Amino acid sequence: MHLDEPPTDEPPTDELPRSTRSGHGPTDLSAVRDVSRAVSAAHLFIHLAPESAQEAAELGVTDRGAAYLAFRSAAMGAVPWQVTLAAFYNFSPRAVRAMAGVWDAAPPERWQAARFRAAGRAMRRVEAQLTDSHLAEARSLIDPVIAGADYAGKVLAAANASVVLPGDPLVALWQQITVAREWRGDAHLVVLADHGLGPCDCLVLHTATGGLPTALVRATRRWDDAEWAAATSRLVARGWLDRDAVITEAGRAARERIEIETDQHCAALWEPIGAAGARRLASLIAPIGEAFTVAETRQAARGRQDVA
Repeated sequence: MHLDEPPTDEPPTDELPRSTRSGHGPTDLSAVRDVSRAVSAAHLFIHLAPESAQEAAELGVTDRGAAYLAFRSAAMGAVPWQVTLAAFYNFSPRAVRAMAGVWDAAPPERWQAARFRAAGRAMRRVEAQLTDSHLAEARSLIDPVIAGADYAGKVLAAANASVVLPGDPLVALWQQITVAREWRGDAHLVVLADHGLGPCDCLVLHTATGGLPTALVRATRRWDDAEWAAATSRLVARGWLDRDAVITEAGRAARERIEIETDQHCAALWEPIGAAGARRLASLIAPIGEAFTVAETRQAARGRQDVA
Protein backbone atom coordinates (compact mmCIF):
# COMPACT_ATOMS: atom_id res chain seq x y z
CA MET A 1 0.00 0.00 0.00
CA HIS A 2 1.40 3.38 -0.98
CA LEU A 3 0.82 6.04 1.66
CA ASP A 4 1.08 9.80 1.76
CA GLU A 5 3.73 9.40 4.47
CA PRO A 6 7.27 8.59 3.26
CA PRO A 7 8.18 4.95 3.87
CA THR A 8 11.17 3.86 5.87
CA ASP A 9 14.31 2.77 4.11
CA GLU A 10 13.40 -0.82 4.86
CA PRO A 11 12.78 -2.69 1.61
CA PRO A 12 9.03 -2.97 0.95
CA THR A 13 7.54 -6.32 0.06
CA ASP A 14 4.23 -7.41 -1.34
CA GLU A 15 4.35 -10.63 0.66
CA LEU A 16 3.02 -11.05 4.15
CA PRO A 17 5.53 -12.22 6.74
CA ARG A 18 5.62 -15.98 6.93
CA SER A 19 5.79 -17.99 10.09
CA THR A 20 9.37 -18.92 10.98
CA ARG A 21 8.59 -20.49 14.34
CA SER A 22 6.49 -23.33 15.60
CA GLY A 23 5.55 -24.64 19.02
CA HIS A 24 3.66 -23.26 21.96
CA GLY A 25 5.53 -20.03 22.65
CA PRO A 26 6.21 -18.75 26.16
CA THR A 27 4.86 -21.12 28.80
CA ASP A 28 4.45 -18.18 31.18
CA LEU A 29 0.97 -16.97 30.28
CA SER A 30 1.27 -14.08 32.72
CA ALA A 31 3.94 -12.63 30.40
CA VAL A 32 1.52 -13.01 27.49
CA ARG A 33 -1.17 -11.20 29.48
CA ASP A 34 1.26 -8.44 30.51
CA VAL A 35 2.45 -7.69 26.99
CA SER A 36 -1.10 -7.94 25.62
CA ARG A 37 -2.30 -5.31 28.08
CA ALA A 38 0.62 -3.02 27.24
CA VAL A 39 -0.02 -3.46 23.51
CA SER A 40 -3.71 -2.65 23.96
CA ALA A 41 -2.98 0.44 26.06
CA ALA A 42 -0.44 1.69 23.51
CA HIS A 43 -2.85 1.23 20.60
CA LEU A 44 -6.38 2.02 21.69
CA PHE A 45 -6.00 5.77 22.16
CA ILE A 46 -6.36 6.15 18.39
CA HIS A 47 -10.10 5.52 18.53
CA LEU A 48 -10.86 8.37 20.95
CA ALA A 49 -8.12 10.88 20.15
CA PRO A 50 -9.49 14.19 18.83
CA GLU A 51 -6.77 14.05 16.18
CA SER A 52 -8.57 11.10 14.58
CA ALA A 53 -11.82 13.06 14.32
CA GLN A 54 -9.93 16.03 12.88
CA GLU A 55 -8.20 13.91 10.25
CA ALA A 56 -11.50 12.24 9.31
CA ALA A 57 -13.16 15.63 8.94
CA GLU A 58 -10.36 16.66 6.59
CA LEU A 59 -11.34 13.66 4.45
CA GLY A 60 -14.98 14.75 4.52
CA VAL A 61 -16.37 12.35 7.15
CA THR A 62 -17.65 13.78 10.44
CA ASP A 63 -19.62 10.77 11.71
CA ARG A 64 -17.46 9.17 14.43
CA GLY A 65 -18.79 5.67 13.81
CA ALA A 66 -18.13 5.74 10.08
CA ALA A 67 -14.67 7.23 10.67
CA TYR A 68 -13.81 4.50 13.18
CA LEU A 69 -14.79 1.80 10.72
CA ALA A 70 -12.87 3.45 7.88
CA PHE A 71 -9.69 3.98 9.89
CA ARG A 72 -9.63 0.47 11.31
CA SER A 73 -10.55 -1.35 8.10
CA ALA A 74 -8.42 0.78 5.74
CA ALA A 75 -5.58 -1.73 5.84
CA MET A 76 -7.91 -4.29 4.19
CA GLY A 77 -8.58 -1.99 1.23
CA ALA A 78 -11.96 -0.98 -0.16
CA VAL A 79 -13.73 -4.20 0.78
CA PRO A 80 -17.54 -4.46 0.93
CA TRP A 81 -19.08 -3.64 4.30
CA GLN A 82 -19.93 -7.32 4.79
CA VAL A 83 -16.19 -8.14 4.95
CA THR A 84 -15.64 -5.47 7.56
CA LEU A 85 -18.60 -6.87 9.52
CA ALA A 86 -17.05 -10.34 9.48
CA ALA A 87 -13.66 -9.07 10.60
CA PHE A 88 -15.02 -6.86 13.39
CA TYR A 89 -17.41 -9.55 14.71
CA ASN A 90 -19.25 -7.71 17.49
CA PHE A 91 -20.73 -4.85 15.45
CA SER A 92 -24.29 -5.15 14.19
CA PRO A 93 -24.89 -5.05 10.43
CA ARG A 94 -26.68 -1.71 10.80
CA ALA A 95 -23.60 -0.23 12.50
CA VAL A 96 -21.24 -1.32 9.74
CA ARG A 97 -23.57 -0.19 6.97
CA ALA A 98 -23.02 3.31 8.34
CA MET A 99 -19.59 3.34 6.70
CA ALA A 100 -21.22 3.48 3.26
CA GLY A 101 -19.55 6.21 1.24
CA VAL A 102 -16.28 6.41 3.18
CA TRP A 103 -14.28 5.09 0.23
CA ASP A 104 -15.97 7.66 -2.00
CA ALA A 105 -14.81 10.38 0.39
CA ALA A 106 -11.23 9.08 0.19
CA PRO A 107 -9.57 5.79 -0.82
CA PRO A 108 -8.22 3.46 1.90
CA GLU A 109 -4.63 4.60 1.30
CA ARG A 110 -5.54 8.15 2.33
CA TRP A 111 -7.42 6.89 5.39
CA GLN A 112 -4.35 4.88 6.41
CA ALA A 113 -2.06 7.87 5.96
CA ALA A 114 -4.49 10.04 7.95
CA ARG A 115 -4.51 7.44 10.72
CA PHE A 116 -0.74 7.58 10.92
CA ARG A 117 -0.84 11.36 11.11
CA ALA A 118 -3.45 11.22 13.88
CA ALA A 119 -1.41 8.69 15.84
CA GLY A 120 1.76 10.77 15.57
CA ARG A 121 0.03 14.03 16.49
CA ALA A 122 -1.80 12.45 19.44
CA MET A 123 1.28 10.77 20.88
CA ARG A 124 3.28 13.97 20.68
CA ARG A 125 0.43 16.02 22.17
CA VAL A 126 0.51 13.90 25.34
CA GLU A 127 4.31 13.67 25.19
CA ALA A 128 4.32 9.90 24.74
CA GLN A 129 7.96 9.99 23.77
CA LEU A 130 10.45 7.15 23.81
CA THR A 131 14.17 7.72 23.63
CA ASP A 132 15.92 6.70 20.43
CA SER A 133 17.52 3.77 22.22
CA HIS A 134 14.18 2.61 23.64
CA LEU A 135 12.54 2.93 20.24
CA ALA A 136 15.29 0.85 18.68
CA GLU A 137 15.08 -1.77 21.42
CA ALA A 138 11.30 -1.98 21.16
CA ARG A 139 11.56 -2.49 17.40
CA SER A 140 14.25 -5.15 17.90
CA LEU A 141 11.74 -7.07 20.02
CA ILE A 142 8.47 -6.53 18.17
CA ASP A 143 9.80 -6.81 14.61
CA PRO A 144 10.68 -10.53 14.85
CA VAL A 145 7.29 -11.14 16.46
CA ILE A 146 5.48 -9.56 13.53
CA ALA A 147 7.77 -11.17 10.95
CA GLY A 148 7.44 -14.63 12.49
CA ALA A 149 3.70 -14.59 13.15
CA ASP A 150 1.31 -17.10 11.63
CA TYR A 151 -1.42 -15.06 9.95
CA ALA A 152 -3.75 -17.93 9.05
CA GLY A 153 -7.23 -16.77 10.00
CA LYS A 154 -5.90 -13.44 11.31
CA VAL A 155 -7.57 -11.07 8.85
CA LEU A 156 -7.05 -7.69 10.51
CA ALA A 157 -3.56 -8.57 11.70
CA ALA A 158 -2.55 -9.75 8.23
CA ALA A 159 -3.95 -6.62 6.63
CA ASN A 160 -2.03 -4.38 9.02
CA ALA A 161 1.14 -6.42 8.56
CA SER A 162 0.93 -5.67 4.83
CA VAL A 163 0.93 -1.89 5.35
CA VAL A 164 4.21 -0.13 4.52
CA LEU A 165 5.60 1.37 7.70
CA PRO A 166 5.76 5.17 7.81
CA GLY A 167 9.01 7.09 8.09
CA ASP A 168 8.19 8.45 11.56
CA PRO A 169 9.94 5.99 13.96
CA LEU A 170 7.38 6.44 16.75
CA VAL A 171 4.42 5.88 14.42
CA ALA A 172 6.20 2.93 12.78
CA LEU A 173 6.50 1.31 16.22
CA TRP A 174 2.84 2.08 16.85
CA GLN A 175 1.87 0.32 13.62
CA GLN A 176 3.79 -2.79 14.66
CA ILE A 177 1.96 -2.60 17.98
CA THR A 178 -1.29 -2.36 15.99
CA VAL A 179 -0.49 -5.61 14.17
CA ALA A 180 0.03 -7.37 17.51
CA ARG A 181 -3.17 -5.85 18.89
CA GLU A 182 -5.24 -7.01 15.94
CA TRP A 183 -3.58 -10.47 16.06
CA ARG A 184 -4.87 -10.99 19.58
CA GLY A 185 -8.26 -9.65 18.56
CA ASP A 186 -8.46 -12.07 15.66
CA ALA A 187 -7.50 -14.94 17.98
CA HIS A 188 -10.09 -13.82 20.52
CA LEU A 189 -12.87 -14.16 17.96
CA VAL A 190 -12.00 -17.83 17.47
CA VAL A 191 -12.29 -18.42 21.21
CA LEU A 192 -15.62 -16.59 21.38
CA ALA A 193 -16.96 -18.74 18.59
CA ASP A 194 -15.66 -21.90 20.30
CA HIS A 195 -17.67 -20.93 23.37
CA GLY A 196 -20.79 -20.26 21.33
CA LEU A 197 -20.76 -16.55 22.07
CA GLY A 198 -22.23 -14.65 19.17
CA PRO A 199 -21.49 -11.01 18.32
CA CYS A 200 -24.14 -9.52 20.61
CA ASP A 201 -23.80 -12.17 23.34
CA CYS A 202 -20.11 -11.45 23.87
CA LEU A 203 -20.86 -7.74 24.30
CA VAL A 204 -23.59 -8.36 26.85
CA LEU A 205 -21.24 -10.59 28.85
CA HIS A 206 -18.37 -8.11 28.63
CA THR A 207 -20.46 -5.16 29.76
CA ALA A 208 -21.87 -7.26 32.62
CA THR A 209 -18.33 -7.66 33.96
CA GLY A 210 -17.91 -3.88 33.97
CA GLY A 211 -15.20 -4.10 31.32
CA LEU A 212 -17.02 -1.75 28.95
CA PRO A 213 -19.71 0.89 29.52
CA THR A 214 -23.04 -0.46 28.30
CA ALA A 215 -24.16 2.90 26.93
CA LEU A 216 -21.01 3.25 24.82
CA VAL A 217 -21.31 -0.29 23.47
CA ARG A 218 -24.99 0.10 22.63
CA ALA A 219 -24.32 3.42 20.87
CA THR A 220 -21.38 2.19 18.78
CA ARG A 221 -22.30 -1.44 18.05
CA ARG A 222 -25.98 -0.58 17.51
CA TRP A 223 -27.70 -3.79 18.56
CA ASP A 224 -31.37 -2.93 19.07
CA ASP A 225 -33.38 -3.59 22.23
CA ALA A 226 -34.82 -6.87 20.98
CA GLU A 227 -31.40 -8.20 19.95
CA TRP A 228 -29.82 -7.13 23.24
CA ALA A 229 -32.65 -8.74 25.21
CA ALA A 230 -32.37 -11.98 23.24
CA ALA A 231 -28.62 -12.14 23.89
CA THR A 232 -29.23 -11.49 27.58
CA SER A 233 -31.80 -14.30 27.70
CA ARG A 234 -29.33 -16.72 26.15
CA LEU A 235 -26.73 -15.86 28.80
CA VAL A 236 -29.32 -16.24 31.56
CA ALA A 237 -30.19 -19.69 30.19
CA ARG A 238 -26.50 -20.62 30.37
CA GLY A 239 -26.31 -19.48 33.98
CA TRP A 240 -23.79 -16.75 33.17
CA LEU A 241 -26.23 -13.96 34.09
CA ASP A 242 -28.98 -14.03 36.71
CA ARG A 243 -32.58 -12.99 36.07
CA ASP A 244 -31.63 -9.35 36.70
CA ALA A 245 -28.89 -9.57 34.05
CA VAL A 246 -26.20 -9.44 36.74
CA ILE A 247 -23.16 -11.59 36.05
CA THR A 248 -22.92 -14.79 38.08
CA GLU A 249 -19.83 -16.53 39.41
CA ALA A 250 -20.19 -18.99 36.56
CA GLY A 251 -20.29 -16.08 34.13
CA ARG A 252 -17.15 -14.51 35.61
CA ALA A 253 -15.38 -17.85 35.44
CA ALA A 254 -16.43 -18.29 31.82
CA ARG A 255 -15.21 -14.79 30.91
CA GLU A 256 -11.83 -15.44 32.55
CA ARG A 257 -11.61 -18.84 30.84
CA ILE A 258 -12.09 -17.09 27.49
CA GLU A 259 -9.25 -14.68 28.31
CA ILE A 260 -6.96 -17.52 29.36
CA GLU A 261 -7.68 -19.45 26.17
CA THR A 262 -6.96 -16.28 24.17
CA ASP A 263 -3.63 -15.99 26.03
CA GLN A 264 -2.90 -19.60 25.12
CA HIS A 265 -3.55 -18.84 21.45
CA CYS A 266 -1.27 -15.80 21.70
CA ALA A 267 1.61 -17.63 23.35
CA ALA A 268 2.90 -18.70 19.94
CA LEU A 269 2.90 -15.09 18.74
CA TRP A 270 5.46 -14.11 21.40
CA GLU A 271 7.62 -17.23 21.01
CA PRO A 272 10.35 -15.42 19.01
CA ILE A 273 11.25 -13.28 22.04
CA GLY A 274 10.08 -15.49 24.91
CA ALA A 275 8.59 -14.45 28.22
CA ALA A 276 11.51 -12.19 29.18
CA GLY A 277 11.40 -10.40 25.84
CA ALA A 278 7.62 -10.00 26.04
CA ARG A 279 7.88 -8.43 29.48
CA ARG A 280 10.69 -6.15 28.34
CA LEU A 281 8.64 -4.99 25.36
CA ALA A 282 5.70 -4.32 27.68
CA SER A 283 7.88 -2.08 29.85
CA LEU A 284 9.32 -0.24 26.83
CA ILE A 285 5.96 0.67 25.32
CA ALA A 286 4.19 1.33 28.64
CA PRO A 287 4.95 5.10 28.51
CA ILE A 288 2.61 5.44 25.51
CA GLY A 289 -0.47 4.22 27.34
CA GLU A 290 0.60 5.93 30.56
CA ALA A 291 0.92 9.31 28.82
CA PHE A 292 -2.67 9.12 27.61
CA THR A 293 -3.89 8.08 31.05
CA VAL A 294 -2.18 11.11 32.58
CA ALA A 295 -3.59 13.41 29.88
CA GLU A 296 -7.13 12.08 30.42
CA THR A 297 -6.81 12.53 34.18
CA ARG A 298 -5.68 16.12 33.75
CA GLN A 299 -8.49 16.86 31.32
CA ALA A 300 -11.06 15.40 33.73
CA ALA A 301 -9.64 17.50 36.55
CA ARG A 302 -9.88 20.65 34.42
CA GLY A 303 -13.48 19.76 33.61
CA ARG A 304 -14.34 19.45 37.31
CA GLN A 305 -12.71 22.81 37.99
CA ASP A 306 -14.71 24.42 35.19
CA VAL A 307 -17.94 23.04 36.65
CA ALA A 308 -16.99 24.25 40.13
